[in-house]
Amino acid sequence: MKYRRLGNSGLQVSEISLGTWLTFDGTSTDYDKNDAITTIKFAYENGINYFDTANFYGLGNAEKVLGEALAEFDRTSYVIGSKVYFPMGSKPNQRGLSRKHIMDQCDQSLKRLNVDYIDIYQCHRYDPSTPVEETLTAMNDLVAQGKILYYGISEWSSGQIKEGLDTVKQLGLRKMVSNQPIYNMLVRQIEKDIIPASKEGGLGQLVFSPLAQGVLTGAYTSPDKLPENSRLHKTDNDSASLYFKDEIFEAISKLKIIAERERCSLTQLALSWILLEKNVSSVIMGAENTEQVAENIKASDMVWREDLIKEVNGILDQIDFTWPLFD
Repeated sequence: MKYRRLGNSGLQVSEISLGTWLTFDGTSTDYDKNDAITTIKFAYENGINYFDTANFYGLGNAEKVLGEALAEFDRTSYVIGSKVYFPMGSKPNQRGLSRKHIMDQCDQSLKRLNVDYIDIYQCHRYDPSTPVEETLTAMNDLVAQGKILYYGISEWSSGQIKEGLDTVKQLGLRKMVSNQPIYNMLVRQIEKDIIPASKEGGLGQLVFSPLAQGVLTGAYTSPDKLPENSRLHKTDNDSASLYFKDEIFEAISKLKIIAERERCSLTQLALSWILLEKNVSSVIMGAENTEQVAENIKASDMVWREDLIKEVNGILDQIDFTWPLFD
């Protein structure tokens, strides 16, 4: 496993990391807690040091399981990222990025994770109902209190990123160090303005959905078929309707041929392609078992030749596909 700096910070994170939205959200009927703990421990023992979660995943269940899985390991040896924004109750102050909600949920996340601090605390979305200065001041106060070490954002537009950076400059606050967007071979909008804005501000990308919910594993063969036991069938059919297009399957068939020639899996090709972008600090994978982790971490070792980069990008550049960001 290779490691990269998180933006302009001194924090080192594994190029491949493990997210807990899929690993354990507390709602699955065919995946239990023991499987999740085994998968998390296997990831740690095989070089993954960044684990991504959120208070909203399983309404706290994912944090609890992650904390239990990592409890036996040296706290200084791994990095936990959690998030705040989505509703954790039905009352008006139990959601968003107000100072009240941020402070309360940070304390609750610390209890669920059973740790003294969270390494990276992230604004899970932009909150138009709360002044940015209130949100970022609260994050800075959490750093000063030692409850978090760094803070970041997720799914903010380039304009919102610039607004945040301008705010911390004006108020003399610590800057955010990370952004968490969707990014994969099919969804590339962040290349246009979010990555440039992040580079200028010193933010590293912690990207999610790197395999397009399984589409880039080659598990799906037709835009007309969605297997009942597939990830897309179990989680998000709206995503299926977006990804299941003839031109995408045509591109995937070409990428499969390249992967076979290069003696790697399509999954490894897709994950390692993301790492060609130097502003990416870590690729957050979802994994249901240790076998998937073992396959995915090999992407960190893949070496790309210039002719291979040109060939793959030539295929991807032909895809006319837009993902509805920031909804």
